[in-house]
Amino acid sequence: MTTTPPPATSVEFIGMIGTQDGSESRPAHGPVIDAAYTARFARAHEDAGFDRILIGYSSTRPDGPQVAAYVAARTERLGLLIAHRPGVIAPTLAARAFATLDHFTEGRVAVHTITGGHDVEQRRDGDYLDKDERYDRTDEYLGILRRSWSADAPFGHEGRHYRFEDYAPGVLPYRESGIPLYFGGSSEAAYRVGGKHADTFALWGEPLAETAQQIAAVRAAAEAAGRTEAPGISVSFRPILAATEELAWERAHRILDTIKAGPGRAFFTDGKAAPQNTGSRRLLAAAAKADLHDRCLWTPTAAATGAGGNTTALVGTPETVARALLDYVDIGATTLLIRGYDPLDDAIDYGRHLLPLVRQELAHRAALTPAGSTR
Repeated sequence: MTTTPPPATSVEFIGMIGTQDGSESRPAHGPVIDAAYTARFARAHEDAGFDRILIGYSSTRPDGPQVAAYVAARTERLGLLIAHRPGVIAPTLAARAFATLDHFTEGRVAVHTITGGHDVEQRRDGDYLDKDERYDRTDEYLGILRRSWSADAPFGHEGRHYRFEDYAPGVLPYRESGIPLYFGGSSEAAYRVGGKHADTFALWGEPLAETAQQIAAVRAAAEAAGRTEAPGISVSFRPILAATEELAWERAHRILDTIKAGPGRAFFTDGKAAPQNTGSRRLLAAAAKADLHDRCLWTPTAAATGAGGNTTALVGTPETVARALLDYVDIGATTLLIRGYDPLDDAIDYGRHLLPLVRQELAHRAALTPAGSTR
């Protein structure tokens, strides 16, 4: 039986960077790879106190591991969460590539597995499997990846999707504990595969009740896979902060108006078809139910963009948003992935005004928790 962890008394903060200035509310400008901007963006996260940054994946983005290597050379401690699609390269090659980078960065690498939820996007990189087959492949892929990072002798594999002989891992991860695996998804297949393999299972920011249901599903899948400890849980939001509640809501509506008038839906999707992936459909269902949920979860930004990514907002003063983030910690979140609609400036503001409030409260809770207590 899996062990359900008590509410966290510490939390991991993850941001997200790109190589070009732009977002759903900011038309991209400058070169696709703006080296100076990329370095500045990464250092802003490090200075702000983030633990890691996510480097995204799509068929049109710059290569994630190369972006990570560039960023690692220009930061000192910042962790690198590299989004990766199984099926793009062989798992043995991926294992060596990530382990190599892990050594050069002295253990700063983590891998975020994205199975893929949009057939058109998958086919741009030559992947013609359907969704169920993709998850079956991911299951096999991650098993190989884990073994490649821990094997002390050559091994072979013959499965449905991969076959090789006498693979001898020549480079293992920097730390004996290996490279952390994050996993994203909201379907039953995602729960099954991620619950089996993930160190941290990543969800998009839904209302508290729906998020609690997803956490329970992930933990049940982990238990069904024979795990004794449940994966950590990451939840993603787009905080919109201001000095007062009134100013925060004014800013939120300005961002929404800009999304509707600007790049909006086309930033992450093709702007035409309804989303295929369950996560986007869940965000749109929450948006259809109500604009505002719980303390300050705001969904119109998801509706305006077609929910092509983590697009729900938390709106308010830093104190209000910090309390909202802690609500998710209280139901099981161990990681908070936050990024702004004004990406660089927001990352700086989060470090000044938001992260310290959350960490201060969690430190206070830890100080009140007796040694050895499960709460």
